[in-house]
Amino acid sequence: MNKRVLCAAVLLTGLTACTSDNGPAAPEAFGPAGYRGLTPGMTKEAALATGKLATAPTSNLDGCTDFSYVGGPAPDQARMAAEDAAEKKSRELNAKADEAGKTTGQTGTRQPAQNAEQAAKNAEEAAKGAQRAAEGAKLNADATMAMVELMEKREARDAAFSAEGGASFGKDGLRQLAAPPTAKTAEGIGTGSTVEELKKAYEPRGLKLGENERYQLAIADKANWSYEFTVKDNKVTAVSLLSSAKCS
Repeated sequence: MNKRVLCAAVLLTGLTACTSDNGPAAPEAFGPAGYRGLTPGMTKEAALATGKLATAPTSNLDGCTDFSYVGGPAPDQARMAAEDAAEKKSRELNAKADEAGKTTGQTGTRQPAQNAEQAAKNAEEAAKGAQRAAEGAKLNADATMAMVELMEKREARDAAFSAEGGASFGKDGLRQLAAPPTAKTAEGIGTGSTVEELKKAYEPRGLKLGENERYQLAIADKANWSYEFTVKDNKVTAVSLLSSAKCS
């Protein structure tokens, strides 16, 4: 079988390297040029048209739409339903808490108690104000707990996405491309690399530990894009290309 036929066979199976006359070519590097035909800034429609992503999303949380690579994990419908419920609950409770905050202090002007009737009226108004304050405090507490629940859903979503790799799209197109566990950058950094190896490869180019406790490296020729390396127990656990663009 000649080189052209071998390459065609490999492409048909969705792999990322061809066999040359001198043996197998190096696997495709994950980097600023993208991965598997997916490139920074690409629209969701164009990305799906490559055939490299599953057609059904794995998450719609926060207005971003995540997709796994073909052959990756199927959508977890139960998790997605829980994400949607948590997001709706948080949004509704925060709106109610905000509205309650606008009326809590509106007790009106009380008249000096010149007689028993006015004193009773003042006491009634004070009781109503205290009730509104208590209801507002409970709404704030409920809204805070709903936000904590939503943050937990986000963390679980992000962990699942990073573990297997995929593409996440916001309103302006591709905003995050996560490498699958077997992929490596051109410098040989991927899942399982040590922090020492990561720093050796990228510190001279400006690698920094970000506020989110992940290492980040701005990409010189891709404005608003950077590498992001998640690390745990002194090992790289995920590699992504990340845009500063918001989900929605």
